[in-house]
Amino acid sequence: MTTGPGSTELDSSPGLPAPSTFAPRIRRRPGLLRVRDGAAPYALLAPALGVLVAVLGYPLYLLVKTSFQEYGLEQLIARRGEWVGLDNYREIVSDSQFWEVLLRTIVFTIVNVGLTMVLGTLIALLLVQLGKVMRILLTSGLVLVWAMPPVVAVQVWYWMVDVEFGVVSYVLSALHLGDFEQHDWFANPVSGLGVITALIVWGAIPFVAITLYAGLSQVPRDLLEAASIDGASPWRVFRDVTMPLLKPIFVILTSLSIIWDFQVFLQVWLMRFSRPTEDYYLMSIYAFVKSFGVSEYGAASAIGLVMVVVMFAVSAIYIRQMVRVREQGA
Repeated sequence: MTTGPGSTELDSSPGLPAPSTFAPRIRRRPGLLRVRDGAAPYALLAPALGVLVAVLGYPLYLLVKTSFQEYGLEQLIARRGEWVGLDNYREIVSDSQFWEVLLRTIVFTIVNVGLTMVLGTLIALLLVQLGKVMRILLTSGLVLVWAMPPVVAVQVWYWMVDVEFGVVSYVLSALHLGDFEQHDWFANPVSGLGVITALIVWGAIPFVAITLYAGLSQVPRDLLEAASIDGASPWRVFRDVTMPLLKPIFVILTSLSIIWDFQVFLQVWLMRFSRPTEDYYLMSIYAFVKSFGVSEYGAASAIGLVMVVVMFAVSAIYIRQMVRVREQGA
């Protein structure tokens, strides 16, 4: 009933329920588990973790198992390996070629990662300084390089350093930097691995440059301007202001680059027409030749397990940095 102009009163007769009883009630289904807030991330990751265990768990188990067995051509035919304990590990540790290949792989990885990070950082700094049009053009070029399939990239680079028609040799000779006519870049493993390094760095720079450019665009301009006003040189500004802010990104990119470059296989294998000499052996090539070349699958599994341990160690650093970035952003 009405109590005055512009106001109404709900009928509170016993036949109608109170207004509060109209609120919807949420009923829980019986047996429905309630996930606590702390367990929610693990519940969301569980399906992906299950797929990883299913896809990688069994092959990793076979790798570990085979590394403790003598598994040659005879055992392959019989489909049964002979348990030899740590003999495969003693064999590879006592083999001078293993240490030579490991040292070459470490040096190769350091050179590749160092060049990738330095050149990628310089290109990222250049992107910050460029105008809109030039930045779009350079970024488009980087994306096209990143999108090029490795097999196609290997063929392009091999044509560039070809003995008879190589454009690199022609340009160097035209610039009077030496006599490079009919020069075989792969006759010397140092120059051959140098070409492979250039190929790998060329393909890895886009990811590093674009990622760092995204980070540089988030650096507060007032900090950079304040440092410049105080008289700091561009190098000091980058070292004392930019680097500390982008340190998590640098560590993550370096960790990923180490993981990728330590297990390089395709570029070396294709550049040497699937027949690389021992001077071109990296850990991945060495393990492949040991297994499929001379049918020493046990020793090859031990070498592969060493690579897996190295990758796990680097991945642990990467995950730790990811967690630290999350904590800093929280």
